[in-house]
Amino acid sequence: MNVAEAPTDVSMDDLGIQQSEDGNQYLTFIMAGEEYGVDILSVQEIRGWDSATTIPNAPDYVKGVINLRGTIVPLIDLRRRFGLEATELTAITVVIVLGIETNNGSRVMGIVVDAVSDVYTIANADMKPPPDLGDSVNTSYIRGISNVDEKMVVLLDINKLLTTDELPDLEMVTQQMSAQLSAESKE
Repeated sequence: MNVAEAPTDVSMDDLGIQQSEDGNQYLTFIMAGEEYGVDILSVQEIRGWDSATTIPNAPDYVKGVINLRGTIVPLIDLRRRFGLEATELTAITVVIVLGIETNNGSRVMGIVVDAVSDVYTIANADMKPPPDLGDSVNTSYIRGISNVDEKMVVLLDINKLLTTDELPDLEMVTQQMSAQLSAESKE
């Protein structure tokens, strides 16, 4: 199922996703011409880009936060996070909303990517470990690499990618904004 053409809001229920005993399903997306994938079970929603409220003093890869039906969701620009050249965020830019697990519990975050590609079932046996690039390159957030339809897909461990020490602690900001939103809705 190719979902690249639809940057409109899509829930995972709309895609009819099911896990298989033969492997895990991954939602793949494109950045700078390369294909990456995240475990489909962590995906909550796929949305088109809309404006975000910026967070003062945040790193350039933190695009800000959005209000998603009462939940404050931080947005991470994966192009910038991976050190790739920035591109203009337009109506065809995609936000993938993910549920992640941290040491402090569950959290909702969004990643900004160029386009959504496809959903693939990848057997664990078909996944190769990330290359050892020494201490100079952090590959701890790469779950593995797999060849799919004659192309290489880098499979990400989104929990490790979005909870590394390099990311600022946005939890306090999101809690404050959620409290403010809640107070405003009661007025």
